Order: sequence, then C-alpha cells, then structure tokens
Amino acid sequence: MMADLFASGRIIDLILALVALETLGLVAWHVHTGRGAALRPLLCTLVSGAALMLAVRTALTGAPWIATACCLAVSLLAHLGDLFIRLREPIRRNPDVSIPGTSSESVAFPGHSYSQYNSTL
Repeated sequence: MMADLFASGRIIDLILALVALETLGLVAWHVHTGRGAALRPLLCTLVSGAALMLAVRTALTGAPWIATACCLAVSLLAHLGDLFIRLREPIRRNPDVSIPGTSSESVAFPGHSYSQYNSTL
C-alpha cells in the first residue's frame, strides 16, 4: 500500500492537500484576527514548498524532465520573492530594549534580573 502511494505520487497529493488546509487555516486566522504570519512571505514560502513537492511528484512518476525543471523554477521564483520581501522589511526591535545585545546595564531576558543568577555563583 505505501509503495503504491509513493510510486503513483499520491503521497505528494496527500501532503499538498494538508499544506492547502494549513494555508487556508493560516490565512483565515490572519484575516479574522489580524494576527499570525504576514501573508505575502507566508504564501511565498508555501508556494515554494509546494512547487518542490510537485517536483518530487514529477520525479516519482517519471514525468518528462521539463516538468520537474519547471516546478523547480517556480520554487526558486517563490523563494526569491520571499527573500525580497523579508530583506526589504526593516528589522523590528523590541521597544523595551534601547540597544541590541546585552551589557552591564541590560539583561539578556527582560523580566529576569542578574542578581537571581549571581547569588548562585
């Protein structure tokens, strides 16, 4: 049974169906609550992954090499789109931390004090 799922490529179809359900759930949650992952990078990532899975499916089923190459090209374009979006966004910093990193004036984890750990040394 499992061998047939792989040989026919149906295993990839099942995985893609789960990814589609995940996508619908994440988009619905974002639209409904305004929270969650940003949609453009999320969709780029999911398209990239789905195209890679389709490339695996074409390889498993013996499809022409051009089909695999096209799936890989789509995955690359979606991945580059994701990188473009992420690299253009400014780095979001925690407003409670004035400077990045730790120093004698700041702690690595807000809400924890150095004295808690210093007493055990």
